[in-house]
Amino acid sequence: MKISYHGHSVVKIETQGKTILMDPFIRGNSLTDLKVEELRPDYILLTHGHNDHVGDTLELARKSDALVIASPEIETYFGWKGLKTYGMNIGGSHEFEFGKVKFTQAYHSTGYETVDEQIIYLGMPMGILLTIEGKTIYHAGDTGLFSDMKLIGERHPIDLAFLPIGDNYTMGPEDAAYAAGLLGAKTVVPIHYNTFPVIKQDPHAFVKLLPEGQGKVLTPGESIDL
Repeated sequence: MKISYHGHSVVKIETQGKTILMDPFIRGNSLTDLKVEELRPDYILLTHGHNDHVGDTLELARKSDALVIASPEIETYFGWKGLKTYGMNIGGSHEFEFGKVKFTQAYHSTGYETVDEQIIYLGMPMGILLTIEGKTIYHAGDTGLFSDMKLIGERHPIDLAFLPIGDNYTMGPEDAAYAAGLLGAKTVVPIHYNTFPVIKQDPHAFVKLLPEGQGKVLTPGESIDL
């Protein structure tokens, strides 16, 4: 299984001949190495309804006939747009062809901003636990620090965690480092930083806050094999 990071909160997983995209914010993401026209995902997983996470879901899913897996509100919204969707909520899990998806809580806000200056509520923000090929991957989405991260780690031993470090809108580096300790993940990759000036951070400084060998900085396009 190949897992790659592509700037902001974009994560791609390639497994068993299938491609999974998480929070595919590509156009407008100055850090990404991806191009919308070159992508053909089989599944798109969304943590919440902010524009910088929903991103290019509509175009990508229409082009590739991808299944969009997200909150019931996002499922309904994109179902109205003609996409294939599957809705799940916090605490729920489901087995898909590629593996198991479980949504967790995340402490954040949500809402999709339209071009005509409307904000559409798209359900609660969530984190995502994936169990694929016997490995567990945790994408925390946008969130602040919360103590139940310890429970998440105890219930689901995590091989790889993607944690936001940008501060201002999410956890900053110090809180994210504390979160890594609660989760007990074998490997922690920082996300959601440097895309905009207000979330500028040094990911290498964040890694130094973690026990030696736990943190790993991935440049856009770089991957990990699990």
